[in-house]
Amino acid sequence: MRTVIFDLDGTLADTSGDLLAAANHCFRQMGHGDVLVHGQDANIALRGGRMMLTHGLERVGAYRADTVDEFYPVLLAAYAEAIDHHTAFYPGAMEAVEALKAAGYGVGICTNKPEALADLLLTRLGVREVFASLVGADTLPVRKPDPEPLREAARRAGGDPARCVLVGDSDTDRNTARAAGVPSVLVTFGPSGADMAALEPEALLHHFDDLPGLVPNLIGRVF
Repeated sequence: MRTVIFDLDGTLADTSGDLLAAANHCFRQMGHGDVLVHGQDANIALRGGRMMLTHGLERVGAYRADTVDEFYPVLLAAYAEAIDHHTAFYPGAMEAVEALKAAGYGVGICTNKPEALADLLLTRLGVREVFASLVGADTLPVRKPDPEPLREAARRAGGDPARCVLVGDSDTDRNTARAAGVPSVLVTFGPSGADMAALEPEALLHHFDDLPGLVPNLIGRVF
C-alpha cells in the first residue's frame, strides 16, 4: 500500500496556542509572568517544549539549563491538562485525509511530540481512529530527522516505506524525508511557511484542498 504520513504540529493542526499557554504556566510559576505571546511566538511553540522554555528564559535574562530541565515536566503536565483548548485543524486538513483514504492510501502520523501526548490530542479532537499509525518522539529509540520513525509510521499504516510521502512544515521533516529517500510536501500556511520554498521539497502545499491531487505524482519516485 502507498501511504501519506503527516507531521502533526504546524502541519495538520495549529497547536501553538495550547503549547504557549503551557509554557507561560511555567513562567508564571518562576515569577516572570506570561513571557511568550500568542500568535507572535507560534514558530517557537512548534519547535517544542524545551525550545519554548529556553527562548522565554533568554528573553527575561534568566536562562539556565537546569531551569529548563526542572520545568520541562511541569510544562508537559500543564499541556496535557489543556491540550485542546485552542488547537484547531488547518482548513481542509481532515477532508484531505479522508479523500486520501477513499483513494486507497494508508494515512499515518510521524511527530516529534511525545506519543502519549499526540495520542491524547488526537483522541480529544475525535480523530485518532482516522489514522492507521502514530509514531511519536519516544516511540522508537530515535526521532526525526532520523528516517526510521517515518519508515515505521508507513509500516504500521500497512505500507511500503519506499512508497510513502511525508507532509510536514519544517527542515526536520524535509531532512527526514530526504534521509528516507522519499518525497516531502511542505505546507506554506504555518508559522514558518515563508521559509519552506528554500528547503526545496518535492512540492509546496498552499491549501489542503490541493493535497489529493499532488500525491499521485510523488509517491514511488526515488530521491
